[in-house]
Amino acid sequence: MLKGIHPLLGPDLLHALRTMGHGDDIVIADANFPASSMGPRVIRADGVDAISMTEAVLTHMPLDTFVPQAAWRMQVVGDPADVPPVCAEFQKVVNRFAGDFAVHSVERFAFYEMARKAACIVATTEFRLYGNIILRKGVVLPNEVFKA
Repeated sequence: MLKGIHPLLGPDLLHALRTMGHGDDIVIADANFPASSMGPRVIRADGVDAISMTEAVLTHMPLDTFVPQAAWRMQVVGDPADVPPVCAEFQKVVNRFAGDFAVHSVERFAFYEMARKAACIVATTEFRLYGNIILRKGVVLPNEVFKA
């Protein structure tokens, strides 16, 4: 155990977060997401839902403030205006942990293309459909590194 580290972040995910640079993306995927065929490294988070994992990641990772969008969710196929409850929860988590960022909806296959370019994919056992989010890492300022 380490002090101040969210308990859902295991060694593989901590390593991935630490090695990601400004502008790199991380995918937090639901149980139906085709994580293993996307290409990026897959980190398993069995027994963890996507909302809890998003909270854990955003506890330590800032979102990118140098781009117009830094968080995305998958659109509902056939009803792009629909916001499933899990996606509404993503928005609340992003606002609570990262600030005033909108979680933008992206068409399913465009979301897959974004995921293929991500630094890594965290495969959760989120069973709610559309429980997928992509987060773009921002800059960690020097005064944020060693908070006493």
